[in-house]
Amino acid sequence: MLGRTAGQIFWMHRYLERSEYNARLVDAGFRIALTRTDAAAEEWASLVATSGVRDQYLERYDTFDGANVINFLIRDTSNPSSVISMVKSARENARHVRASLTREVWEAVNNCWMTLQKLLARPIREAELPGVLDVIRKQSAQGRGALHGTMLRNDIFDFARLGTFLERADNTARILDVKYYVLLPSASFVGSSLDNVQWETILRSVSAMRSYRWLHRGNATPLGIADFLIMDGRLPRSLAFCYEKIVDNLGYLAKDYGERHPCHELAADIRRQFHEETIETLFDAGLHEFLVRFLRENAALGAQIEKDYRFHE
Repeated sequence: MLGRTAGQIFWMHRYLERSEYNARLVDAGFRIALTRTDAAAEEWASLVATSGVRDQYLERYDTFDGANVINFLIRDTSNPSSVISMVKSARENARHVRASLTREVWEAVNNCWMTLQKLLARPIREAELPGVLDVIRKQSAQGRGALHGTMLRNDIFDFARLGTFLERADNTARILDVKYYVLLPSASFVGSSLDNVQWETILRSVSAMRSYRWLHRGNATPLGIADFLIMDGRLPRSLAFCYEKIVDNLGYLAKDYGERHPCHELAADIRRQFHEETIETLFDAGLHEFLVRFLRENAALGAQIEKDYRFHE
């Protein structure tokens, strides 16, 4: 496969995953703002900072009002990381590689774009937000379903999966880091009912609430939830799960192409920590420090994959 084609497939799926992440992030912020009305502006400000668009937001708005943040992160085309911008970018990449996709995958991505373009044509009222977020998540799920149900398990599929899981790992780590060092108001709240409400909100943001309760009989603790989202290989959005799939798909590419690259070793090194560390050792060393290091390593792996498979040639 041409490197440029591989890159467009890779980024198409990163954009789709990121669009869903932004919707989940807004959902988490909305829920927490409802429980902390006295500090709602702080919660909305933290979401903008997490998305990496604080400077762009402040160029347009003076305060972190819920309505402004929601529209900026979901439907503002001037924000390159908004949901509508990400879906548009995904559709553009899909259009360029349409011959490499099944009809079902192309139609799912194209329909996602047309549906959201119509849905997000006007500002979102607070009462409409849950329904809008539900549509975004369902559109994303349809794209994943088309990929898994119709695509050959070849190099095209592997690059799609690499984009998905690199982005998903990044998103889960960012949600966790925001929870522990931005959304948590003070160390004095650790273990309190407020702290537990916020942790449970994070579980909901990654669709893991019911799974966690099933495994832990409803006993939600910061340590248990962090362990679930980082170390548990059964959860599709955990860091450990994502890296199992990343290493697997890189392995399939190495087998198909008959050669290994630096990205293979880098991915294996990152995965190794999920087997050698425990959540207790991560907390003792500093969860924030671990997450910052992981985000840096995950970004470096993405760049290495682009280099090794010549995405820009």
